[in-house]
This record gives sequence, C-alpha cells and structure tokens, in this order.
Amino acid sequence: MHRRGWMNRHRSRWTAGYPLAAVVVAGLTAAGPAAHAAPPDRPASVTASPFLGEGHGPRDEDNRAGTAAPDATQRAMAGRLGAVPWNTLGTPRALGPGAALATGLSADPDSAARQYLVGNHDLYGFDAATVAAMDTVLVQPIGDASVVTLRQRFGDLPAGHDGLVSILVSHGSVIRVTSSLSRDTRAPQPATLSASEAVDAALADAGLSRDRVQAPETRQVAVPTPLDGPRAAYLVTLISTDTADPAAYNTYVDARTGRVLVREDLVDFDSDNPTWAVFPATAPRVVKPGTDPRVHWCLHWQPGCVKTVSDPVSGQAWDVDLTTGAPTGTSVGNSANDTVRWGGTSTPVNATPSPDREYTYPFTDQWQAARCDPAGFASAQRNDADAAVTNLFAMHNSMHDFAYHLGFTEATWNLQAVNLSGAGKGADAEQGRAQSGALTGSRNNANQGTGADGLPPTTNMFLWQPQAGAAYPPCVDGDYDMTVIGHEYTHAITNRMIAGPDSGITSFQGGAMGEAWGDLTAVEYLAENGLRAPGATPFVVGAYVTGNDVTGIRDYDGSRSPLNYSDVGFDLVGPEVHADGEIWVATNLRVRDAFVKRYGTGNALIQRACAQGAIPVTACPGNRRWIQLMFDSYLLEADSQFSMLDMRDNMLAADVARFHGADQALIWGAFAESGMGRDASSAPNDTDPTPSFASPYAKNVTVTLKPKGDAATAPVRLYVGDYEARAVPVADTDPATPIPDTFAIVPGTSFDLTVTAPGFGTERLRQSFHGKTQDLRPDLSRNLASGASGATVSGDGVNLDKIVDDTEATDWASLDGVAGRQVTVALAGGRPQTVRRVNVSALLRPAITGDVDTGTQNRFSALRSFAILACDATVSDCSTDAGYHQVYRSAPDAFPAAAFRPTAPQLNLRSFDIRPTRATHLRLRVLASQCTGGPRYAGEQDNDPAATTDCATGSPFAAQVRVAEFQAFAH
Repeated sequence: MHRRGWMNRHRSRWTAGYPLAAVVVAGLTAAGPAAHAAPPDRPASVTASPFLGEGHGPRDEDNRAGTAAPDATQRAMAGRLGAVPWNTLGTPRALGPGAALATGLSADPDSAARQYLVGNHDLYGFDAATVAAMDTVLVQPIGDASVVTLRQRFGDLPAGHDGLVSILVSHGSVIRVTSSLSRDTRAPQPATLSASEAVDAALADAGLSRDRVQAPETRQVAVPTPLDGPRAAYLVTLISTDTADPAAYNTYVDARTGRVLVREDLVDFDSDNPTWAVFPATAPRVVKPGTDPRVHWCLHWQPGCVKTVSDPVSGQAWDVDLTTGAPTGTSVGNSANDTVRWGGTSTPVNATPSPDREYTYPFTDQWQAARCDPAGFASAQRNDADAAVTNLFAMHNSMHDFAYHLGFTEATWNLQAVNLSGAGKGADAEQGRAQSGALTGSRNNANQGTGADGLPPTTNMFLWQPQAGAAYPPCVDGDYDMTVIGHEYTHAITNRMIAGPDSGITSFQGGAMGEAWGDLTAVEYLAENGLRAPGATPFVVGAYVTGNDVTGIRDYDGSRSPLNYSDVGFDLVGPEVHADGEIWVATNLRVRDAFVKRYGTGNALIQRACAQGAIPVTACPGNRRWIQLMFDSYLLEADSQFSMLDMRDNMLAADVARFHGADQALIWGAFAESGMGRDASSAPNDTDPTPSFASPYAKNVTVTLKPKGDAATAPVRLYVGDYEARAVPVADTDPATPIPDTFAIVPGTSFDLTVTAPGFGTERLRQSFHGKTQDLRPDLSRNLASGASGATVSGDGVNLDKIVDDTEATDWASLDGVAGRQVTVALAGGRPQTVRRVNVSALLRPAITGDVDTGTQNRFSALRSFAILACDATVSDCSTDAGYHQVYRSAPDAFPAAAFRPTAPQLNLRSFDIRPTRATHLRLRVLASQCTGGPRYAGEQDNDPAATTDCATGSPFAAQVRVAEFQAFAH
C-alpha cells in the first residue's frame, strides 16, 4: 500500500497497491443508490496485479532544472544557525527544532509567523509587502502551540506547486519551520496558451487520450522554478477511466511554452437506529456453514449491539446525507460512498437499499468456501457483495472518525461530502470500490487515489487469489481486512495533511513513509479500539489476506524488525517504497515502545476514550501520545519533498509544542537505535543515506573497528543490521573510502552486525557497547571460494564470477533450467584445503547494466535447496563428474519461504556446517528453486478454471534459478 497504497509509489497521490496500495482515480463524483445490474459476464482470466512494490515505477516528474543557490547574505545568516538544508528555490528547507528560532513575536499565530518571515529578511529575502500578500492556508493548534501554513503569491497567481511554509509557533516563539518557498517572488509573464492547449499537453505527457479520461479540470497558478523564476501555469487534473491500472495526475503546464513543469502522480499502489453487521478487524479464517460471526454496530445501543457509532462532526448516523438530513438507506453517507465495482459489463452499485436501515445482509463467505470459483458472481448471493460493501463502508467511517480525533478535520482537509464548519472544500467523501475489478481479473491488491482538497479520493479493494509465480494468498476478500482498509485510508490522510491541501508526498523517502504510516495507523486503530487482527503479534499487517501470520504482507513484523536507516534498498528489487517503508515502521514502533514503557497503555476503557477524543492526549497512555505526535508531524511539513530525518525533526518539534519537550531524549534514543541519530544525513530522494546511531542525549560509545587475525590488514566493512547488499556501512578500514573506521553508538542496546571484506566473505555477530570507547575486533576467516583470493568458477548459467565476489549485490543465474544446474569453484590456493562451513545467499537484486541477466528478477526464481559436492585434484580428476562426491545436502527448505511469497529475510545469506571435507574444488548443485521446490506454491489451489496456480508449470520464471553468493571456510 503506498502513498500511495502499500504497494508502489514515489511521488503521486495515488496509492499503488502493494497489496495495500492505492491505485485509483481521484475526483470521481459521488453516486447515489443504484439498481443492481443484470447477472454479470463470466470474469476474465485472473491477472497478476502489480503488487508488493513490483508494479509500475514512479510516474512523478519534475522538469524544473537547476538549483537557486543562496546568496552571500543568506549564507552568512545561515552560518549563525548552524547547518541549514536549502531547497532548490533558494530558501531554507527546514530549521529547528532546538533553540527557539525567534522570540517575542505576536500572540496571534498568523501574525507571529509573518513577523518571523519579515524579521528574517536576510535569510528568506521577503519584504513586508511580499509576506502580507501570502495566503493563510492553515492555522491549526498543536497542544498550546499552533502550526501556520502560508502560501506565496506571484502577482495575481497563487503558488500551485511549492511556495509553502509551515511555521510552528508557541507563545510568540518559533520552534520549527519547513519551507518550499521561492526567493524569487516576481510576477510571471502572463499566459499565452489556452486551457484547452494545456490539457492537450498534459494528455500527451501522460500518454492518455481525451476518451480515456474524465472531464479534465484546469486552473491558473504560478509555479516557481530555480532558474527561470515564477512561471504562469495551468494545473491540469487528469483522471483515467481505467480501473485495472488507474492513472491520475496533477500536471503543471507552462502557460506560455506548453512545457510540462511538474507531473504529480495521484495514485498510491491494500429505522431511527441504523445497524451494520461488520467484522471489526477481519473475518475469521474459516466460517462454519450456517453461522454468521459478524457483530453489530448501531447508532443507539440496543440488545445485540456491541458498539454505538456516529459521525463526530454532526453527531448523525453514518448513513445520513447531510445535504438533506435524510438517511440514504445504503452504503452512502457524509464520509464515504462505497460501491461494488466488478468491472466488465457490470454497473457499479451501492449496497442493496434497506428502507429499515438494517445493513445486515447475509454473509456466507462465498469466495473462500467456493475456493475462488467465479460462478459466485452470477449466483443469487452475488459473492457476498452487499456484505462486503457494507463492511467497507463501516470501516471507512471508522477510520474517518479515528483520524478526526487525531487532527484530520475539516480544517486540515479531511474526506467529507459536507463540511459543517465551513473549513475545507467538502464534496470529497471517500469513494470506495468493493471487490474492485472482480470480473476483469484484478486480484491481490488494494490502492488509494487522493487528489487535492475538494476532489473525491478513491480506493479499490480487491479479491485475493493464488497466482502462479506471483503470490499465494487464500481465497479471501480484502473488504474484510481492516489492516488493509486502514492502510489505504491513511494514504488519503497523509497526502492531505502534508504539504498543504493541493500537493502531497513526492519524494522517495516520503513515499516510503507513506506506506509506513498506513501500516502504523491501521494497527494503532485496532489497538486503541481493543481489536485484534490475525498475526503472531498485533503489528502484523495483512495476515488475513495473505494467510501469513508471521510477517503478513511485509518482509518483517514491524515490532520484530531489525531494519534501520542504513538498510534503505535492502529488498530483493532494490530501493522500493513498500519495503523501505518498513524501516520507518520499525523506527516508529521503537518510539512507540519507548512511550509505552514510560506512560503505559492504560486499560481498555482509557484506550477507547482516548481514541474517541474524550480524554485530552496529555492524560492518555504512551501509544496515544506517540500517534498524536505522528499526526502532528504531518502538518509541520510544508514541502512535498522530505526525508525521514525531516519527519524525525517534525516529531521532535511536535513534542515541544504539545508536551513541552518532555520526551526529547526518549524520542532521540529510539531514532538513534534506528540509525537516524545525531549525525545522520540524507536528501529526500537519497537511497544511500548516511546513518548515525548516536543520540545527543546519550553518553555515546566511540567504537573503533579493528579486525584481527588474517583480516587485520584487509579493507573490512561493518554494517549495523543483517544486510550488506545495497546497505551503507557504519565503519570501514579501507583508507581509500571516505567512511571512517570509528563511529558513535548509543550504549546498552544489542545490535546485529554484519562484517565483510574481499577475500573473507561475510560474518554476522551480535554486540552491545559500553563505556566511553570500545574496540570491535572481528576475527574473519578466509573465504576459500573468493574470487578476490584467486578462486575461479566454471559451470552452467550466466554471470558465473558473481557467485564468488564476496557480495550479495550481484548474482549468478541459470535461465534455462533449475534442478541439476551447477557451479564449480576451484578454491583459492590451488592445494587441498579442509572445508567445514559454507555460506550461501539466494538474495535477488535489481537489474545490473552489463550483466547477461538484466531483466526484472522474480522472487520465486531464488534458490530453495542445494547440494555441495567436493573433489580433491590430488587424488581425483576434477574435470569430470566422476571426480566429485556429495558432502552436504541441504534441507528442502534451506531458504524457507512459505506463506504468500518469498521475502528478503528468507533469502538472505545463511551459514551451513558441512562435514569436514578436504578439497581443491567445490560444486554447488541446485536441487530446487522457490518455484519448483516450495510446497506452498505447487498444484492447483483454487476452483477458477481461468487461473493457473502451480508455479512449476504455470510461471514464466519456472525454468530460472538464482544464487547471489557462495562462500567456503575452513573454520
């Protein structure tokens, strides 16, 4: 789910599904109750949806060249403030928190914010008239402080993209400032192109035609550029009519040249007493025939009702149309308009109208009971369509209400058809699509598309079904998994609250955090409401839809994750927002855990009261204090380009504003443990950020890397964590690199460490640090199978030398067969040596230019099991198969990927002890890949005649296998 859903997103407001992504089109109009269509056609064959971050890549584009460098006056002023990060438009991107940036300002937050900008003319370059002309976008309390967001104007035009500043003001002092302001404030030259010409340019840029989009919307704005100054532009909003692979863009077209300045992708790739029958967390895995395990929610308590629910703004029931005050009798209300949208020739419909407002439609778990049999769509039960859309409607309203009490209100651009306060634009209730694309074969995903304030956001929830070589979930309906629904809805929250009402998240690290915030908010919603989804812990996301209780749809259970900031790019496909979002999840759950240890979790009554806003957050348990700071941090970010470190600083500033800085040391400690400590540095799109494990509040230990033994003079690299490929080392003994051999780290915590060097392979250890200084002295064994030491390789497949290059960043591949394919390594030294241990890695990698195997690597093509054969050239002919004998046969699940799909932690490098073997040559022979050897991926697993599930016979990657590394050691 990412920024876009939990899937794929980089700079757009649509969440591409990761399963849990958001790929829908923003700006759809709300539809009222509709009559049901005739029986649907047979569904199309199931297609492998782009999920889990493996779909389309980022579709954002910023064509504004160059950088407006700060002038000498600005640099001099900045020098008095310390290190200042600059945006590309010539003003500071972020300042604070720390010492107050200004004091003695007006008690009125808006006036104080403007006084700050005028008083810092040397830093920003704005005179009083320029500041006075800025539009007030937001004044929002955060504790007893307020965040003020202002938008620049260029002549008569408001800034359309960038041009924002958010200033956190507390009692006349400025605590934190983030900015996408432009120092150049000239009025742009007027437009010479028409709006229609701008639409044509936007369509051509997006690769769309007018017959494939809804009626485009246009308005004139100004877009600041680093080198050409402010440009008059048209903001063109395009929303495609394709639901299978939706497209939605805000395109800023230069109103004089027709050039596209910026394209922003909006899709993120998961009676008087109305009553709803719902699954508050998820449906059960197995529903006994004739039973209904749902519970009832209602407006007023009555026997059998387990929870009363109502809109927190109006106090009305969820199904009331606030324009008329009358109930809709279906899955339409002020916060959501949810339909069943099967696609094909079927008509989107709301839930079957219920005049008595008893939304308790029959549920038979038809999709699962029939094992994905498409005949259910044409049955009288219609695949439980009414039950599914009703559940989705209730969960959307629940998320609306939960987020409202955390600050996602009408004033901060939430999702409502009618805004009673007059703040915000309204007309933008969530447009939910239950069982989306069921007839066109869309499966195993979810997505959220969120446009600017006033444009209705859209989310697609899909059915889940096994697909050969793609994913192996059970036959379930995503409309019953609140971890997926909550994830997607949070994409709308973050894309509205961050960078003002009209922009959204556009940086890589921001996109990763968008995915993380979806997971974090979904699990916290459940926790605070006393609910529990399937999973080994409460922090597993997507266990119901994937059938994986250990890690759900992710690489890790976030509460048990070893990931840190140095691991960006760790996943099989390299830097990817869903996988790298797990770093932000792990970090925030460390912060949450620290808050819980200090403030507790309270009892169920306290938790519910806090979730409903009935108790001030200052009296709430630690987990509520944490998520409140997380929501506050959104409003403090004025720039759509931001890094994880920027959001760290926003949370620290929010703590100062809301809790008077009571937990600065606690927050810093958790971020330091996560590699986002005192000395960390990164740009918003950096995929190799510089980690730091030091806290400004701790007595950090200075550690020196001093390898001993044979590796004492080798160029040894040290990583904090379990990954070497694509990770950033914290220390390095190679004088040719800029990375030092010392680093600072918080004391007491035990860290997993990875040590590697050319000729010495990879070793792992666990270590805690104490005292003022400490030496770390790993004793690495020589890798007898290292090419750096002279080992040579022969055998099947391509990129043979990559298997002995001491790094998991490359791999060997067989592209024309699996079982029996083999690689033979002539060990370094050319003489018999005793081998007692081997390291093998099945980690995949992104395409590498120059390699024969340059295409996208499929995770099911990774090695699963293998055998090791040995030959001693002093007694046998190692040029023949007869010279080799088997010395080790791995378990069938040596790389134990199981439910749903293989993941990076399951394929990462592992050590295997073999019986002591004297050899000059070792041979690694493939027994099976994940596709050919994984029992979870074998056979026909559903009753859909159009779907193929057996990986070995149905996947186009079934004849491929890959191994990243083979290492051999005497010790």
